[in-house]
Amino acid sequence: MTTNATRPEVLRYTAFSSAPDGGNPAGVVLDAAGLDDGDMLAIAAELGYSESAFLTPPPEGLGGREGRAYGIRYFSPKAEVPFCGHATVASAVALAERIGPGDLLFATRAGTVPVEVTEEGGSVRATLTSVEPHVEDVADADLAEALAALDWPAADLDPTFPPRIAFAGARHLVLAAATRARLADLAYDFARLETLMHRLDLTTVQLVWRESATVFHVRDPFPVGGVVEDPATGAAAAAFGAYARELGLVPDDAVLTLYQGEDLGRPGELTVTLRAGDRRVRVEGAGARVG
Repeated sequence: MTTNATRPEVLRYTAFSSAPDGGNPAGVVLDAAGLDDGDMLAIAAELGYSESAFLTPPPEGLGGREGRAYGIRYFSPKAEVPFCGHATVASAVALAERIGPGDLLFATRAGTVPVEVTEEGGSVRATLTSVEPHVEDVADADLAEALAALDWPAADLDPTFPPRIAFAGARHLVLAAATRARLADLAYDFARLETLMHRLDLTTVQLVWRESATVFHVRDPFPVGGVVEDPATGAAAAAFGAYARELGLVPDDAVLTLYQGEDLGRPGELTVTLRAGDRRVRVEGAGARVG
């Protein structure tokens, strides 16, 4: 375990908002080469954010421009996760402030994730490109258990959005609420949902409500990470984009807007871009330093 004297600087950035009190905050360690797993977990737990990111030198053969390619790992207060969208955006914004905007390349446990960072009018934005996504069915018994843990009657689901498990770097159970009021009323059994999520290897449950053809409101319970709810979830946004396209709920070419965090008092905005002929999903958002 490192001592406070040798511990690298821990930065705090928010993602999917240009305001420090919006979006989803993440810890960012730009030089984590001297940290072991226990150090990273301890820092993440101390911060208490849903995830923190730890950057290391790039693995051999990663590619990318010199000085703009990194290994990256993500830890919640309770465990390591394979991929985290908001901590990737936060890391990209932190790097852009030091080495300038442009292309970055991250080696994650889920695969290689390119990120493009731009700056305009004082606002820094990052766009990540997901790994290859996929969508799978959820068993009836598992769906029933999820609804019981959420205390959501099946009749409150939107029948045009079939429940599925979607992956674009991490696994998320996608459930669609029939009304905005249903989405807003979230008081779930933490331990019960956590148990199910561990069994299904889920990172969050992606709860959505469709406002219009391309605008959605979303919430993400995250008990496996040790927090009740994730304020803005880039990995789940990517998974949702793949889900919506595969089920024909949106066109193959589409730009979706996801609003998240309003019910927590931390409003954020995620832009999901789908391109015909490319199964990968792009997730874009602003970022800002906290404190």
